[in-house]
Amino acid sequence: MFGGPWEIILILAVVLLVFGASRLRNIGSDLGSAIKGFRSAIKDDADSDEEAAESPTKSTDRKKQKPSRK
Repeated sequence: MFGGPWEIILILAVVLLVFGASRLRNIGSDLGSAIKGFRSAIKDDADSDEEAAESPTKSTDRKKQKPSRK
């Protein structure tokens, strides 16, 4: 894919020249906080799924459902 490490260094140098050091720092910070938020959202969703699976369904919930017709 790449011919060597020099191509990667050249690409990084061009990106640094185009965006600048402060802009790259802001992009990295924003990307890091977005990943952190995404991971916490996945963890919260998984925790709520586990809680829902652990809690038994109430018998009153079953009575409220309409019987299925066959």
